[in-house]
Amino acid sequence: MKPAILARSLAAIALSLALVGMSHAAEPDTVDVNTADAATIADVLVGVGLQKAAAIVRYREEHGRFSDIYDLTRVRGIGEATVTKNESRIDLGE
Repeated sequence: MKPAILARSLAAIALSLALVGMSHAAEPDTVDVNTADAATIADVLVGVGLQKAAAIVRYREEHGRFSDIYDLTRVRGIGEATVTKNESRIDLGE
Protein backbone atom coordinates (compact mmCIF):
# COMPACT_ATOMS: atom_id res chain seq x y z
CA MET A 1 0.00 0.00 0.00
CA LYS A 2 1.32 3.44 -0.90
CA PRO A 3 2.28 5.69 2.03
CA ALA A 4 -0.19 8.44 1.01
CA ILE A 5 -3.10 5.99 0.88
CA LEU A 6 -2.05 4.45 4.18
CA ALA A 7 -1.85 7.89 5.81
CA ARG A 8 -5.35 8.83 4.56
CA SER A 9 -6.75 5.51 5.75
CA LEU A 10 -5.23 5.94 9.21
CA ALA A 11 -6.53 9.51 9.38
CA ALA A 12 -10.03 8.32 8.47
CA ILE A 13 -9.89 5.63 11.13
CA ALA A 14 -8.67 8.11 13.75
CA LEU A 15 -11.45 10.54 12.86
CA SER A 16 -14.06 7.77 13.10
CA LEU A 17 -12.79 6.72 16.53
CA ALA A 18 -12.80 10.33 17.73
CA LEU A 19 -16.38 10.84 16.57
CA VAL A 20 -17.52 7.65 18.29
CA GLY A 21 -15.82 8.78 21.48
CA MET A 22 -17.41 12.21 21.26
CA SER A 23 -20.91 10.85 20.74
CA HIS A 24 -20.49 8.48 23.66
CA ALA A 25 -19.12 11.23 25.90
CA ALA A 26 -22.09 13.46 25.08
CA GLU A 27 -24.55 10.91 26.46
CA PRO A 28 -25.37 11.56 30.10
CA ASP A 29 -24.72 8.76 32.57
CA THR A 30 -27.62 9.74 34.81
CA VAL A 31 -30.98 11.46 34.49
CA ASP A 32 -32.87 13.51 37.07
CA VAL A 33 -36.33 11.97 36.79
CA ASN A 34 -37.74 14.92 38.75
CA THR A 35 -36.80 17.50 36.12
CA ALA A 36 -35.92 15.77 32.82
CA ASP A 37 -38.20 15.64 29.81
CA ALA A 38 -39.44 12.34 28.41
CA ALA A 39 -36.91 12.23 25.57
CA THR A 40 -33.98 12.57 27.97
CA ILE A 41 -35.37 9.94 30.32
CA ALA A 42 -35.86 7.54 27.40
CA ASP A 43 -32.31 8.18 26.14
CA VAL A 44 -30.66 7.42 29.47
CA LEU A 45 -32.71 4.68 31.10
CA VAL A 46 -32.32 1.14 29.81
CA GLY A 47 -35.61 -0.52 28.88
CA VAL A 48 -37.56 2.74 29.05
CA GLY A 49 -38.89 3.98 25.75
CA LEU A 50 -40.56 7.26 24.96
CA GLN A 51 -44.04 6.11 26.04
CA LYS A 52 -42.88 4.91 29.46
CA ALA A 53 -40.76 8.02 29.88
CA ALA A 54 -43.80 10.18 29.07
CA ALA A 55 -45.73 8.23 31.72
CA ILE A 56 -42.99 9.08 34.25
CA VAL A 57 -43.29 12.78 33.40
CA ARG A 58 -47.12 12.67 33.62
CA TYR A 59 -46.98 10.89 36.98
CA ARG A 60 -44.50 13.44 38.30
CA GLU A 61 -46.69 16.32 37.13
CA GLU A 62 -49.78 14.81 38.76
CA HIS A 63 -48.23 13.51 42.01
CA GLY A 64 -45.11 15.59 42.60
CA ARG A 65 -41.44 14.71 42.92
CA PHE A 66 -40.10 11.21 43.34
CA SER A 67 -38.39 10.94 46.73
CA ASP A 68 -37.02 7.42 46.24
CA ILE A 69 -36.03 5.71 43.02
CA TYR A 70 -38.45 2.86 43.75
CA ASP A 71 -41.30 5.40 43.72
CA LEU A 72 -40.98 4.99 39.95
CA THR A 73 -42.68 1.59 40.29
CA ARG A 74 -45.91 3.51 40.91
CA VAL A 75 -45.79 4.52 37.25
CA ARG A 76 -47.69 2.10 35.05
CA GLY A 77 -45.21 0.08 32.98
CA ILE A 78 -42.24 0.67 35.28
CA GLY A 79 -41.48 -2.35 37.40
CA GLU A 80 -38.97 -3.10 40.10
CA ALA A 81 -36.69 -4.88 37.63
CA THR A 82 -36.51 -1.76 35.45
CA VAL A 83 -35.64 0.42 38.43
CA THR A 84 -33.04 -2.07 39.69
CA LYS A 85 -31.45 -2.26 36.24
CA ASN A 86 -31.19 1.55 36.17
CA GLU A 87 -30.24 2.28 39.79
CA SER A 88 -26.96 3.92 38.84
CA ARG A 89 -28.61 6.00 36.09
CA ILE A 90 -31.50 7.46 38.13
CA ASP A 91 -30.97 10.77 39.89
CA LEU A 92 -33.57 12.45 42.09
CA GLY A 93 -32.01 15.91 42.07
CA GLU A 94 -31.91 17.94 45.24
